[in-house]
Amino acid sequence: MGSYIELNDTLQITREQGFPPELILEKHLQTPFKAEMFSEKVFACQEKKGTRVYHAPPVRNLLVENRDGKWIYWGLVHIIEETIDLEKQMTSGKFKIIKIYTPDEMKAAFTLVDGGDKTNFFV
Repeated sequence: MGSYIELNDTLQITREQGFPPELILEKHLQTPFKAEMFSEKVFACQEKKGTRVYHAPPVRNLLVENRDGKWIYWGLVHIIEETIDLEKQMTSGKFKIIKIYTPDEMKAAFTLVDGGDKTNFFV
């Protein structure tokens, strides 16, 4: 008998799962946000499918918005709390934004970190 828990370095979530509503891509592309704007805010994500463990601070995790199957790399977060529901096979938690990429960094991040055009929002 065994169990499966995925180790993750990427918090890839939809708006429904708790992607920060303050992060609006169209606004960011015109006037880039800075992480300092959110430094005191704690965000919550819920019902991420699968049982997973994220890196603990001071190690960073990537923050990715999943928009209709396309990924937008927004920056870096610290996961500060996790809850794993083993019955539902879901992970929830809380995080803080520690870096927001510039629009150019967002586009480059996909190429540098991921590389698959299938999920690239900017292609």
